[in-house]
Amino acid sequence: MKKKRGIFKMVLYELRNNNGNFMTYFFGIVFPNFMSYFLTKAISGDAPMQLYQEIATSIMLTMSLIMPMSIMLLGYGAVYSQEVEHEIPLRMHLFGFEEKDLIFGKVIAQVVILTVAFFVFGIFQIFVMDIQKPTMFSFFCLLLSLYLISIMMLIISHALSNIFRKFSLTFGVTMMFYFFMMVLTGMMGVKTEQLPKALQAIARTLPMTYISNDFIDFWQGGMYNFMPLIQSFLFLGAICGILLLFSFHKNKRT
Repeated sequence: MKKKRGIFKMVLYELRNNNGNFMTYFFGIVFPNFMSYFLTKAISGDAPMQLYQEIATSIMLTMSLIMPMSIMLLGYGAVYSQEVEHEIPLRMHLFGFEEKDLIFGKVIAQVVILTVAFFVFGIFQIFVMDIQKPTMFSFFCLLLSLYLISIMMLIISHALSNIFRKFSLTFGVTMMFYFFMMVLTGMMGVKTEQLPKALQAIARTLPMTYISNDFIDFWQGGMYNFMPLIQSFLFLGAICGILLLFSFHKNKRT
């Protein structure tokens, strides 16, 4: 009971920490909805309703990727890197908080924020953008993929914060990674197949590429080859594991 109460306090602490984090709420909630609306209106013009819905749905799938990247990579990285720089995790450990409870509380708090962002995004897409209705299977695939990407983004930002131990360095690297992924996966207006061959090869290692470019094909039913997507998740997961292990190793030496 005491342990559960400690984790609950950690979750509340993390949620309060994020209240002053502008990037989490703007880039994670406001920005994807604004971009969905702006891009759909700009591209669709006077298109027939069926074509409008397809365009809106395709843009929605692409913009949904901004939420896990913004909240987990930029938002969490900004908050946690500042904590590490000021040695707050070390102080909390000295006051009896176990490291696994600290991390567990952070993960739960970030997932709560992310779920709220998904809910707001979904309501906006249904009632404002009028997207195509998905099958239950395609909706489940999108939601599962977004949560998996979110956990991986959190691991990357957590590891980078522990490696660099400075807010400025961590924020610079995560921001660079953020925009690089947006370019590769088609979120900046340039399709992945329009990129140079070398960048296309890198893009194929990221699960966001397949969600942005391919999920529209089976959104309302249809066949889809999931193997490239699964392979990209395994590759990104391996990168996350390597970064996390390296951050543990670096912390032991310091």
